[in-house]
Amino acid sequence: MQRLVAVAGLPGVGKTTVSGAVAERLGAVRLRSDVLRKELFPDPTYATAETETVYETLRGRAADRLAAGESVVLDATFREQGRRERVAAVADDHGAAFHFVHVACADSVVRERIAAREGDASDADVRVYEQLKGEFDPVVRDHFRVDNSGTLAETRRQVDRAFPASVSDASARDSVPR
Repeated sequence: MQRLVAVAGLPGVGKTTVSGAVAERLGAVRLRSDVLRKELFPDPTYATAETETVYETLRGRAADRLAAGESVVLDATFREQGRRERVAAVADDHGAAFHFVHVACADSVVRERIAAREGDASDADVRVYEQLKGEFDPVVRDHFRVDNSGTLAETRRQVDRAFPASVSDASARDSVPR
């Protein structure tokens, strides 16, 4: 069965690491909002209309991939509940299983990672991280939570538990703490 996985979280928590591991695990295509934004807007301003265009295009490209028979992993903050619901509707429209992954990370680790970024597609700095912390809607839907504060191996183990190779989606969802 095709899947649409939305990997969400604040800047610097490791969404790109987690989304890459999920895409690899599922053999899925990964679409990143940071990369898409720079494709659409070479000198991004992060204005509301620009952000809406990025999310609308992200949903459209996910729909195209699902229509082509592929599974898709989306990497974006998905900080608003409305955006989460609109992407879930894309999965519903294409008969795909939908999974929401919320990536969390210790504050001190996020700050270190943001400070160490070089050549990353994200423009988010600590100031943006702080602002979005106050704007991130609580996650109210069923979801997998990945704590990316530790090692890459620990993060991959959490992804493997969330998306087991031989267990049905329903069983996997029920076996992962939220």
